[in-house]
Amino acid sequence: MALSVTHQIGVLSRSPIQRERRTGEWTATLSAAAVWKVPEAGIRCKARAADSVIAVSSPANLCRSPVLESIRADLTAASSAFEVEAPPKEHAERINKAVRGKGVPVYVMLPLDSLTMNNTVNRRKAMNASMQALKSAGVEGVMMDVWWGLVERDNPGSYNWEGYRELMEMAKKHGLKVQAVMSFHQCGGNVGDSCSIPLPKWVVDEIDKEPEIVYTDQWGRRNYEYVSLGCDTLPVLKGRTPVQCYADFMQSFRDNFSDLLGDTIVEIQVGMGPAGELRYPSYPEQNGTWKFPGIGAFQCYDKYMQISLKAAAEAVGKPEWGNSGPTDAGHYNNWPEDTPFFRKEGGGWNSPYGEFFLSWYSKMLLDHGERILTSATATFANTGVVISVKVAGIHWHYGTRSHAPELTAGYYNTRFRDGYLPIAQMMGRHGAVFNFTCIEMRDHEQPQDALCAPEKLVRQVALATREAQVPLAGENALPRYDACAHEQILRSALLETEGCPNKDREMCAFTYLRLNPELFEPENWRQFVAFVKKMDEGKDGLHKCQEQIKGEAELYLGHVTQPLAVALMH
Repeated sequence: MALSVTHQIGVLSRSPIQRERRTGEWTATLSAAAVWKVPEAGIRCKARAADSVIAVSSPANLCRSPVLESIRADLTAASSAFEVEAPPKEHAERINKAVRGKGVPVYVMLPLDSLTMNNTVNRRKAMNASMQALKSAGVEGVMMDVWWGLVERDNPGSYNWEGYRELMEMAKKHGLKVQAVMSFHQCGGNVGDSCSIPLPKWVVDEIDKEPEIVYTDQWGRRNYEYVSLGCDTLPVLKGRTPVQCYADFMQSFRDNFSDLLGDTIVEIQVGMGPAGELRYPSYPEQNGTWKFPGIGAFQCYDKYMQISLKAAAEAVGKPEWGNSGPTDAGHYNNWPEDTPFFRKEGGGWNSPYGEFFLSWYSKMLLDHGERILTSATATFANTGVVISVKVAGIHWHYGTRSHAPELTAGYYNTRFRDGYLPIAQMMGRHGAVFNFTCIEMRDHEQPQDALCAPEKLVRQVALATREAQVPLAGENALPRYDACAHEQILRSALLETEGCPNKDREMCAFTYLRLNPELFEPENWRQFVAFVKKMDEGKDGLHKCQEQIKGEAELYLGHVTQPLAVALMH
């Protein structure tokens, strides 16, 4: 019998998971500490599994080897959890020989807490089996956050790469490529953050001594997610500038993983702000500060940002404009029409002052990107890796004139101005990939009163990267396992959207959010394998019916011969 993954992983860890009944559905709440044996009490993860997936798996769909009957129960359950065994060697080779350029390679994000706070691989057996399952499904590779707060945790210049070495070697063993994210931000406080990993302890100590080095809003609220870009070039971190700290970290990474660069490690995504994205922390969820679809708030009130603003105002002969940011831009959870600055008629955003302020605010972000990309491209030159930068998909209130949430995040994009072309051009100067989120979303699925338009936003970004001749990659913003979301991702990744004439162009890669127990629920897993196959086929697979693709995927899975349990026994 194929049990739900929550039960199966519980068997593996010998920690049964309690289910509770809610209105109309069963849910299973699990913490990594209880299920995948996380030793760190400070890290909490949750997943939900629908009762409907607890069903008998058809032997015709997923072949189950008879040898499983003789393997001890916990390993049998672990194998069932992934519903797939390793494919024959020749089958795997056929996938690897797929011609790229006629399809979009799929990567899968690893859990945020793939390493413990002690710098060891978390849930080692489950991670190893998961990677084997991903490889057997035709996945190209994995994305992993390389946390500044773990590697350089205790002392400046003292790096511990042991846990990441083991994780990288595990990926290599399974033939998976790696997208390594230089995560210079705090984990915790944003959408999807399931655990807490602060900035390095010594950095937090410096912030406590000098709170002005982090982003600050007009009410004096400090944000510890990321060091303010206002002090990028100032020696505020024990004699080093933040940009120097990032550069030193990347150089240490390069030196310690030189044997894997260009072969196993194929991409370096450089974190540039909260959630690793090039933006200001304008919509922090922590402590309920912001809730969707609020407009957010400008983050320019720390001492160093204010000094820059004052200088910029004096340079244009308007010193009074440098006294502060807009004071009439509302609060985090306002809507555009609630505020004098963002309203469509006579709003300050469209005034001479508004144009000055928004130009300065967005240019500061672009300059921040330039500085870090300069370091990254110099560090990884001639290593064979691609450099990428992630940009947030801020789609709410996109249908308004001011695009307020994008403006507070630092993207000067309005009805009258393209804010994504300058970002794409900045990346183009450094040969970087433009990585964009919200690829899975459809306009009609979002709140209509908030004038959300993710499809139109993706189309605008696709056109901007095309004009700047910059490769475009994508991610889904929220976990989705259904065929409708997969179909939307496919169309977006193949740039087959209305008003986007890119017949001979595709995204260079897509990264799926995220590896977790729910992905391996039997129906979710079957849908995912079919999705990977369609992405691999590219435009040729776009017009195949879903049932045909699923049938081909299950036929592939039917050739499996070696259970994952064998890998778990060692």
